[in-house]
Amino acid sequence: MNKKIVLNTLLGVTMVASLAACGGKTDQPTNTSSSSSTSPAASGPKTKLTYWTIDRHDADYMKEVIKKFNETNKDNIEVEMTVMADNFNQSVDIAFASKQAPDIFRTNDFPGFVKKGYLLPLNDMMTDDMKKRYSNLLIEESNMVDGQIYSLPNTGQYWRLIYNVDLFKKAGITEPPRTIKEMVEDAKKITEAGKDIGAYGFAENFKNPSSAFSRIANPIGSFSGTSVLDGYNYKTGQYDFAAYKPIVEGLRQMKQDGSMLPGVESLDIDPLRAQFAAGKIGMYFNHSGEPAVYQSQFPTKVNWSAALPPTIDGQQTGTVAVANTGNYIGINKETPNKDKAWTFLAYIYNLDFQKEYHEKGLGISIVADVNATAKKPAMPGIEGFLPTKFDALYATTPTGVAETKVEGIKTGNVIIKYMLEGGDLDKILGDLSTRYNTALEKARAAGETKLKADPNFDPGKMQGTLAK
Repeated sequence: MNKKIVLNTLLGVTMVASLAACGGKTDQPTNTSSSSSTSPAASGPKTKLTYWTIDRHDADYMKEVIKKFNETNKDNIEVEMTVMADNFNQSVDIAFASKQAPDIFRTNDFPGFVKKGYLLPLNDMMTDDMKKRYSNLLIEESNMVDGQIYSLPNTGQYWRLIYNVDLFKKAGITEPPRTIKEMVEDAKKITEAGKDIGAYGFAENFKNPSSAFSRIANPIGSFSGTSVLDGYNYKTGQYDFAAYKPIVEGLRQMKQDGSMLPGVESLDIDPLRAQFAAGKIGMYFNHSGEPAVYQSQFPTKVNWSAALPPTIDGQQTGTVAVANTGNYIGINKETPNKDKAWTFLAYIYNLDFQKEYHEKGLGISIVADVNATAKKPAMPGIEGFLPTKFDALYATTPTGVAETKVEGIKTGNVIIKYMLEGGDLDKILGDLSTRYNTALEKARAAGETKLKADPNFDPGKMQGTLAK
């Protein structure tokens, strides 16, 4: 069996798996090469470029974008897009191993793809204007490594407290909480007022402890000005889970009060959404992908909204860290068509495309001129997620590599155990910090992260960098 057959077999398996996971939707490769009667802008032999993406939510729109590009570009380039939802990183690995990698692809595993030598540096291709446009968004280990830029950002996940307006009114609450204390009190009031319909004040997807805790702790902690994200303190270059003590205490209190949905420790994200759509949950934390969820996957008649997260003491001295922002699309380092691949990237990384993408609600932009000029996205519920001066792009944390070396129980499981059983929280958080710092030193010694202390880091000074 030759390498091409092996690769095609893998892609077929990947897409069959996607089909099964998505309730019967066909997930075949989306071929967007133009076969219409529209003549290309240039004559002569075509240069065909392959583009692989993991994004299925925007596939129909991207098909039209690429069709237009194919018909109008002056270099006779024809881009063919393949969409695959599962095993994307593995497929990319095998494609490179068999010398059949795509010319252009989503940088879904940015640090891994850079380390493996898959990505082409873009510095020399970018114009001065483009470098200036993205200057505030170029971050080490997020879209560049050692000053080499491998990808540029487009959109991000804006984190908010999502709440049921009807349940708030039923409990006599007039606005979302601004402090952890108010959040705990509001959850108790909602639970008491919602007894007749079986509603509870708070929930999170604690079946996945690390995911659940980060959804709560990261937006509250960063907005509170702690300089801590994923437990990592940017100022000191060390882990400091003690900064999360008031947040963890709040979770424990809500659980003791009976304000959390019963069985929350085994609750996954989609069942949580189903319960929220049914009017059984007062509030939870998640990101700007939720409006699309409640428009299509879990249609609801509930009157719901989203607000900036509460802070530890009510002071909004920091910024809310926007997630999954740093990179988007990159170029295969080995493609023989580097300049033409860049022509397509330049077509995507421009104001007109990004404005339309944002306005259609396919993703909320993190690029300043897009947020300054774009119309409000056309999607119900999106308004509460739109960029504010309090949203900011943070550097990556070393948690991904550190956790591979951590000995003992990891953060999420430690927090859930305390939430359910209690204990000496200072000792628990101190032990977490010690173990994670030991793992971090191992990762640094192995050259797996270059992140180090930034004594001048100030989350308050990041206010207004994405939107005024």
